[in-house]
Amino acid sequence: MASETFGLDIARFVEKAKAAPEQVVRKVGLDLASRVVLRSPVDTGRFRANWNVAFGRVDTLTTPSTDKTGGKTIERVRVQLNGWQPGQDIYLTNSLPYAIPLEYGHSKKQAPLGMVRITVTEFQTFVDAAASEVRNQ
Repeated sequence: MASETFGLDIARFVEKAKAAPEQVVRKVGLDLASRVVLRSPVDTGRFRANWNVAFGRVDTLTTPSTDKTGGKTIERVRVQLNGWQPGQDIYLTNSLPYAIPLEYGHSKKQAPLGMVRITVTEFQTFVDAAASEVRNQ
């Protein structure tokens, strides 16, 4: 996944949530990451535990840790996103050697369409929801 990136139109964020674009970016980042983590196939839980967030660079580290539910990983991502600063690119990566095969359907029962590709198609829905939530706070 490290070589696959997509750009975000920050101007859309600013327009939809003029008062708090940073909150919108963090919320969208968490929503996207959470969906990817929860869509990840589970055997031992190691794949779910290896989703990482980094700013301005790709995180290629892996861990032997496991997280079958995805809860610990999502919480770690939430905490990491609190450190995001405007202007920084946000990278969500999983550097386990079987990440790309899983993304392209290797897990026919649990994630036949992958995780990242289908989550990216929901991006605008996450933006709209986050902007609405921030506006209504």
